[in-house]
Amino acid sequence: MDKGDKIYVAGHRGLVGSAIVRRLQADGYDNLLLRTSKELDLREQAAVRAFFAEKKPDYVILAAAKVGGILANDTYPADFIYDNLMMEVNIVEAAHRHNTKKLLALGSTCIYPRMAPQPLKEEYLLTGPLEPTNEWYAVAKIAGIKLCQAYRRQYGCSFIAAMPTNLYGPGDNFDLKNSHVLPALIRKFHVAKENGDASVTLWGTGKPLREFLHVDDLADACLFLMENYDDEEIINIGVGEDLSIAELAGIVRDVVGFEGEIVYDASKPDGTPRKLVDVSKITGLGWHAKTGLRDGVAQTYQWFLDNQAELRGVG
Repeated sequence: MDKGDKIYVAGHRGLVGSAIVRRLQADGYDNLLLRTSKELDLREQAAVRAFFAEKKPDYVILAAAKVGGILANDTYPADFIYDNLMMEVNIVEAAHRHNTKKLLALGSTCIYPRMAPQPLKEEYLLTGPLEPTNEWYAVAKIAGIKLCQAYRRQYGCSFIAAMPTNLYGPGDNFDLKNSHVLPALIRKFHVAKENGDASVTLWGTGKPLREFLHVDDLADACLFLMENYDDEEIINIGVGEDLSIAELAGIVRDVVGFEGEIVYDASKPDGTPRKLVDVSKITGLGWHAKTGLRDGVAQTYQWFLDNQAELRGVG
């Protein structure tokens, strides 16, 4: 990508998109095409086609998505499958119609089967049943992968798909009803500390194993892939190491400074038992994550403290 190329980052105000924009701007890319969801509803085909017809982006990074944790997926299944399907279909088709040079679609490691062998290799896609607690989102993301592959096969489009592991960092969603586990832990321990609570209750047993990638590392990986990867097969983005939810909770508690007890409500679902990605493909190309988890959590907590007044679901 040249510095003056027109680069459309779909979802630029979200956790992922905002990190990608920060990185592009820091690297001197100054012709970014950015639209809020109010300015351009990606679920509306006519609007997306009109935008692409007018702007004709050279490169597209598809970071727009409706995302959330177990509770959100269970509460809004229709929204999760419809919104994500429509955004992917409309952008991929428009990119093809208007000769986008390259498109990167970002998925999620929830596309892998619930009981797939660990670590998760790219070839495990569609080899078994999905985790029920997020299948709506996963099915939509799998469709996005297949869209990219189909347009590559039929039209020769340079469309690639990458699967990041669990993400966190500045710009995350801290609303307890809709957030993922790490920002939810930050919020819960912070509130408990402020209230002087004796304990914090967490969903599940604390035993599931998870991997966490700082969103700035993901942004770095996205630019790396735009320059160095052009293949039909999906590629994982992660750190290659995991830890239990209980271990994560301990790190977050220490960073926040909460001194009370952690209680686990085993009547609540755990989700997938383990979700560690095999990163040998991307590391073989020369990319590695740089941010340590404790440092990343501390940075994210500081961002939370600095931005509480404006955050979703935080008053």
